[in-house]
Amino acid sequence: MRRIGLVAASVTGAVSLALSPAGPAMAAEGTLTVGLATHTNPSGCYTTNVWPMFVANNTNQVATVFDLPNCQGHAISQVRPNASDIFEFGTSVAIS
Repeated sequence: MRRIGLVAASVTGAVSLALSPAGPAMAAEGTLTVGLATHTNPSGCYTTNVWPMFVANNTNQVATVFDLPNCQGHAISQVRPNASDIFEFGTSVAIS
């Protein structure tokens, strides 16, 4: 009987953990410059029409560079935290 109670408690705990909502998505901390625009505590996708595209990632997250607007197409590169680069074929940058 004691085993059934232990199993029931374990299952109840696992189910409540699985059904609990995920925490809120956190924006990267710092600044991200894409083209001529600088974004503070960025989150999401940023598109520019400045070529070549300059990216300065002064955040705590990796930024991913895409070859099409709205972070579509191929991911062509990444810019690590506290790094910058220039991309001849970059059009948009995603960061979370």
